[in-house]
Amino acid sequence: MSDYCDLAPGHPHHGPYHDHEYGFPVTDDDVLFERLVLEINQAGLSWLTVLKKRQAFDAAFEGFRIARVADYGEAERARLLGDAGIIRNRLKVDAAIHNAGVVRELQATHGSFQAWLDSHHPLALVDWVKLFKRTFRFTGPEIVNEFLMSTGYLPGAHREDCPVQARIRAERPPWARAEAVAPPSSS
Repeated sequence: MSDYCDLAPGHPHHGPYHDHEYGFPVTDDDVLFERLVLEINQAGLSWLTVLKKRQAFDAAFEGFRIARVADYGEAERARLLGDAGIIRNRLKVDAAIHNAGVVRELQATHGSFQAWLDSHHPLALVDWVKLFKRTFRFTGPEIVNEFLMSTGYLPGAHREDCPVQARIRAERPPWARAEAVAPPSSS
């Protein structure tokens, strides 16, 4: 996504996300869930569309509080599908509600969504995709890759010469911690 480092700076929507969120490690489960929902909703659309609707998504999904969204029933589903401020795709809405329930189960078994992610890290992207497909709904390779890059589990969010990359490295995201303990390659 190196072109994002050229496109985003100074842009009213991409800029703040690029400079302060994209690729930084995330430890809050509700924020992790938000990123998963936003990445799912980006499928087939531009990231700019999702960023412009982000505030509406936050309101519609009540701050992405996992416990609340996991309890959504038909009334909330109908409300979401009628909300013109968000992406009203039944498969994506159903996936968000279902995945909230899955995350709640992961919190019960692992202590947190973050702990579940950490328990599987590091994995190659292909293995992450298999894991996510077994665990969640509506999580193909691009969604999984972007979710993991955006939350610091996979590298590649920024070019090495992007000034944001140094700030991310300083926060020691999971991919950088794994990189630091990887055995040297033999040539």
